[in-house]
Amino acid sequence: MEINDNIIELIDENDNVTRFEHLLTLDYDGNEYIIITPLEPMDGFEEDTVVILRVEQDDNGDDIFVPIEDEDELDEVYEAFVQFVEEAEDDVEN
Repeated sequence: MEINDNIIELIDENDNVTRFEHLLTLDYDGNEYIIITPLEPMDGFEEDTVVILRVEQDDNGDDIFVPIEDEDELDEVYEAFVQFVEEAEDDVEN
């Protein structure tokens, strides 16, 4: 994982690098999450897709990004993200 400004590079188990734009770090229900979107088109992802990952720490205390396997948790965090975006849009309009 590498973070430069708003660009995050994630490296998979096959050492493939995928670049994402970091949209938001969200604290929700005692956990921290990042919301990112692919910079280039990706198979299986529609345009404007967001990816939500939970931020955890490894044994060295470094941040790692973990996929959310619990559908209820994922839905709740996504709804919190949508609410945040809607409130931010309302603030800009006012």
